Amino acid sequence: MKVEKKLNTSAENFYDKMMNSVIFDVRKATGKSITRKQLKNFSYIKQFSKNSSAKIVIEELVENRIYQFKTSTSRNEFVVRYEITPIDENKCLVIYNENMKSFGFMQQMNDLLLGIMLGFFRKRQFGKMLENMASAN
Repeated sequence: MKVEKKLNTSAENFYDKMMNSVIFDVRKATGKSITRKQLKNFSYIKQFSKNSSAKIVIEELVENRIYQFKTSTSRNEFVVRYEITPIDENKCLVIYNENMKSFGFMQQMNDLLLGIMLGFFRKRQFGKMLENMASAN
C-alpha cells in the first residue's frame, strides 16, 4: 500500500511526533528508555495479546526525512517506510509505503483477498491518521 499526503506541518515537526511515538512504543514494549540516536537497528519484541507478538526492527532513520521498520510475525513480514519531503517551512509531503510478505499459501490467499476488500478504506483511514498526527499538539 502506498499513500502520499501533503500535510500542514513542517517536516521537522512531523518527524519529531513520529519519533516520540516510536520511543514511547519501545518504552511500553521493553521498559527501556532510549534516545533517537539509539533507534537505528534497534529491535524489540512487541506483545499484542497473550498469544500474539512480533519482532520489530528499526532499519533506517534519516533525521526529518526517512523512517523505516520491519515487523515480523510467524505469518507475515511487513516493511513500512515513511519518506518526508519539506515543501516549505510549514508544509511537507509524506509518502508512506507498506509491503507485506505472507508465509504459506493459505495466508497469502487470505491476505490477498483481505487486501483487495479493505485496501481503499485502509488508505483513506491512514490519510486521516497522518492529518491527525500533523495537527496534534
